Amino acid sequence: MMRVRVDMTLCETHAQCVFAAPEVFTLNEDDELVYDATPDDAMSPAVEQAARACPVQAITVDWV
Repeated sequence: MMRVRVDMTLCETHAQCVFAAPEVFTLNEDDELVYDATPDDAMSPAVEQAARACPVQAITVDWV
C-alpha cells in the first residue's frame, strides 16, 4: 500500500503535483493543497512523478 505525505511547512502551493496527479492532489477553494494520503497503488507512477515535480520536495511516497 502506498502512503503519501506532504510537508505542509515546505509546500509553497506551486501545484506541480496537481498537474502530475490530479486524482490525488487538488487545490481547495482557498488554493490550499488537499491530497489523498492513501491513493490506489495504480496511481503510483503519477504520484511518483508528482513527488519529482515538486520544486521544494515536500512530497514523500512510502510503501507500507
